[in-house]
Formats: sequence, C-alpha cells, structure tokens
Amino acid sequence: MSHSGRFQARRVARAFALTLTIIGTATAATAQPRRPVPAPVPDAVVMPRPTAEEVEAARRGFAEFLRTTDTETRALVERYPGLLEVRVPGPNAAIIPNLAQGFRQKHENNLEVARAGNVELLLMGDSITDFWRNAEGAYAGKPVLDEYFGQWKIANFGIAGDTTQGVIYRLQNGEGEGFTPRAIMLMIGTNNTRANSAAEIAEGVGAIVLDMRTRWPQAKILLLAVFPRGSANDPLRSTIAGINERIAKLHDGQSVHYLDIGKVFLDGNGDIPREVMSDGLHPSTEGYRRWAEAVKEPLSRLMQE
Repeated sequence: MSHSGRFQARRVARAFALTLTIIGTATAATAQPRRPVPAPVPDAVVMPRPTAEEVEAARRGFAEFLRTTDTETRALVERYPGLLEVRVPGPNAAIIPNLAQGFRQKHENNLEVARAGNVELLLMGDSITDFWRNAEGAYAGKPVLDEYFGQWKIANFGIAGDTTQGVIYRLQNGEGEGFTPRAIMLMIGTNNTRANSAAEIAEGVGAIVLDMRTRWPQAKILLLAVFPRGSANDPLRSTIAGINERIAKLHDGQSVHYLDIGKVFLDGNGDIPREVMSDGLHPSTEGYRRWAEAVKEPLSRLMQE
C-alpha cells in the first residue's frame, strides 16, 4: 500500500473509531435510567441536616482531634481508614420512589381499580392493610371489613412488604389517579424499621401525606400511628415510638387526622397477645376487630365531612 493509501486508511479508521465512541456514549447516556427524585417532605417532619459550613467546621474539629490525640488512637485511624471520620448524611431512601420488583403485579392490580374509579374510601399501606382482604386464615380481615365498613366503596391498596418509598412510587405511577376518595386510612412504615431511622421514616410518611393532600385536597386522611410489634422490650418499639412522635405533628385537624390506636393491641404488660397478633406483627381477625372498633367513629365522621 502506498504512503497516501496508508494515510487515508488511518483517517478512515480514526473516523470510524470516533463514530463508535460517539454512538457508544450516546447509547450509554440513553440507556441510563433517570434517577428518581426524592419526594418533597412537609416542614413538620423534615430532618435537620448540616449545612456545608457546619460540615466543614466538624472536619476542622476532627482534624484537630487527630493532631492532638494519643499515638495509639492515631495509629488505629491510619491503619483502618474510615474507622473514625466525619460522615455527611446521605440521601434518605425512605423518600426516594422505589417499588420492589416482586410487588409489580399487585401494583398493576391496583391500577385497574384506580382506572375504574368509583372509590369512596382508600386503604393504603403494607401487609397490615393488605390483609383486610383475607377471607380466611390466621390474618383474616375481610369478615371484619365487611361488617364494619361494607357500606362504602373501598379500594384496598395495601401491598404486603411495602415501604414508604414503595407507596410514594405507587402514588406517582397511577395509584393516585382516576378517582377521588372521600377519606383515606393510611398506615405505613413498619417495614422501613430495619433499614431507616425513625426520623427518615417520618419523612417518608410525611412525603406520602403531602402527596395525598396535593392530589386530593378535599379528601380527609386518617393517619394511623405505626402499630406496636414484637414484645414489650423489642428494640423496634423505640423506633416506632420515634416515628409516631414525629408523624403526630402532621395532624392539622382539617385534612389530616392523626390517631394512635396501638394500645388496643396490648395487654397490661405491653405485650401483644397471640390471639390479637399471632406473630407479633399482623392482626388476627380479633386484631382487625379491635382496629375496626377503634376507628369506626372517627372514620365515619371523616367520610361524612
């Protein structure tokens, strides 16, 4: 091949490589899913977060601590980077819309109900709400639902295992469209307790309440405190108490009505009798009856407003 031929070949090869790079970059950019945007949170439950200036001040203080600390501590920090450090709080996963893949089919089922419209009362939550639909078994809530609330057209959008971020996703992706409920009974957050702090979960609940108020300004929200679970000394009880203390601030007596009925599930020692929740988490038929008795009057009032 002549010199000019080799030069032309190199030009073609470079052009081809550049084209592939551009195409590959564009394809990669196109293939990247859009990152979910954290849902807005009402001021009443917003967690305090450090400013950039406060973080920098903490880092200066930490640097001074390392400079003046004893040799043994300094050696440990050098040997294990990250053992001691100033950590800036990351994003709160409890307010970033995200639905577990295994819940997609139930979400699709809910979408059919939403599109059909004709909903007076919306039940929203996780398995504890979901099991209002169970006609039989250890967690049969349907007989109680029919007895206490059968006069209303109900959409049960509870999904067993769901979290605050799952509910946010579902509302943003069709479960919040096609109907206008007169009232909503919401209880969510217990499935977040293994991964999130009480403050983070409260933000998640607050984001859901804000979304619902924006979508359905005329609807009344009965916001239930997260139910107790486990034994009286279960560490999750303190997390749940922290959640409830925070979300109680969402009560305004007009659109949002906070109600804590947790005591109806407990005995004198603060434990949950097996006949009320056989697994310490999900109500039995007796548990659902106690729930219904506790909310029938306030819920009826909200349905009539």
